[in-house]
Formats: sequence, C-alpha cells, structure tokens
Amino acid sequence: MPNKFETFIKAQLKTDLPEIRPGDTVRVYQKIKEGPPAGGKERIQVFEGLVIARKHGKGITSTITVRKVISEIGVERIFPLHSPTIEKIETLRRGRVRRAKLYYLRRAKGKRARLKREEFGEAIAKEKPEEVKK
Repeated sequence: MPNKFETFIKAQLKTDLPEIRPGDTVRVYQKIKEGPPAGGKERIQVFEGLVIARKHGKGITSTITVRKVISEIGVERIFPLHSPTIEKIETLRRGRVRRAKLYYLRRAKGKRARLKREEFGEAIAKEKPEEVKK
C-alpha cells in the first residue's frame, strides 16, 4: 500500500517528457514570474543548448544540465525535469556520443566542440527504389 508521500510524488511526475540523452540539443521553455508576487506577470523564457549531463535517474529528482555558448562565454543551467515551472522541452537534434557525461565540452572550442549527428525521427528507408525494367 503506497503511503501519502509516494502518492504525492506520483501525482507530480510528468508523463509528456521526451527521451532526453546527453548529446541532444534541446529547447527548454521555463515559466518566469516577474514583478511583485501579488500582481506580477508570468512569461515563458526559452533556453536552447546541448545536454551535457542527465542525473538522478527517472524519478522526481531527475535533472538535466544544458550548456550553450553566448559570445564565447559558456552558460550552463540545471533544469529539474519534473518541475512545475518547466512548460515543455523540445528535442531539436540528437548527437552521437559514447559517454554519459560530456564535461569535456567545457574545455573544447571550435571544431572539437561539435558532436556527430545521429538520425532523428522516423527511420528513413535507405534503399534505392527499384529501377523500372524495360
């Protein structure tokens, strides 16, 4: 029998999250509250970058670290995946990587900082269409 804590956590888990892996380029939409708490406005801020780490499994505490470079300065943000402030997460590209944590990209510049791309979306038939016999 689940206790109250487990029931509360299960209600807070998001079910519409895409599969996010290190090497993915993602766009994270986060709600930001501006102004005084009583009459402030709420807007959505977008952060687009490369996922360099995913931590804490698939539970309520799972997080991703997203890195982007703005005018040659690296900016990293850690997003809790199941936070109510996260509106949505879009996966734009998938990079082919061979390790779980991509911290080496912090030191890499230029061509060394690029990842090879992996096919994303539906599988595309790579076979040539049959030629018409005359």
